[in-house]
Amino acid sequence: MFGLAFTLRRMERGEDLGVAVYRRLSDKLPEVAEAIADEQRHEEELLRLLQTGEPRYAGSFVLGLNDALVELTGALAGLTLALRDTRLIGAVALITGLAATMAMAASEYLATQEEGSERSPAKAATVTGFAYLVTVLFLVAPFLLLGSALVALAISLGVGVLIVLAFTFYTATAKCVSFPRRFRQMAVISLGVAAVNFGIGYLINRAFDL
Repeated sequence: MFGLAFTLRRMERGEDLGVAVYRRLSDKLPEVAEAIADEQRHEEELLRLLQTGEPRYAGSFVLGLNDALVELTGALAGLTLALRDTRLIGAVALITGLAATMAMAASEYLATQEEGSERSPAKAATVTGFAYLVTVLFLVAPFLLLGSALVALAISLGVGVLIVLAFTFYTATAKCVSFPRRFRQMAVISLGVAAVNFGIGYLINRAFDL
């Protein structure tokens, strides 16, 4: 369900715990050294599988999800102050999100085709479009269900942070990189763009007396 890279990295952490336990016992039981060597051999085999098992379309998924988070949180923040009507904000954001989904999928198709790699352009485009569309639906839903624009924006931003949290945990585990650093980076970018667009929406609202 979660792909080979993520699964094996989680298993590898279990191997590390086993080796640590065996090392504490090796002073009292010399034969444990053989078990340690066995655990290390298993870990090396898992790492070799990781090198050949990285999902080919992970980059396409990252592209769709990350772009949707940055663009939609920013757009929703700007629209909230510019329009203030939740259903109107939701409708505009949904139209924008659907158009951007098709644009992102088309761009990924062309980019993958130009790469000349073994990846299928159609599959890469589908993965990017799916990730973008699902993210859009999660972010826009509060505006279609609630009456207060500011409350809907707060919930939408909270949903965005949860998406970043879950996705960062997945990628950090699969690629064995620092989870806190990755999470801070994605959260700061998404919320930073939202804050800037919130200010832009306020200025547009004042300038056009909406």
